[in-house]
Amino acid sequence: MLPCFYKQMFGINCPGCGMQRSFIELMKGNFFISLKLYPALLPVLFTLLLTVAHLFFKFKNGASAITYSFIATTSIIIINYIVNLLK
Repeated sequence: MLPCFYKQMFGINCPGCGMQRSFIELMKGNFFISLKLYPALLPVLFTLLLTVAHLFFKFKNGASAITYSFIATTSIIIINYIVNLLK
């Protein structure tokens, strides 16, 4: 796995720390372990999938759905980061 540049430079986890391990566990079929490692992975993947689907199919309210999905995903990432810093 790739080392975290942010963690090497500053000595603390970055907002994306755990995403690689979470993705690997998700690919192995370990859904709950994946959620435990990085809760924002599924919303990130959903937002990316929604964005790609909107580019191809031009959904009527696709842009607003992507915006709301992005805001929710960003909120989850920030909350997860703060919780991990306080541990």
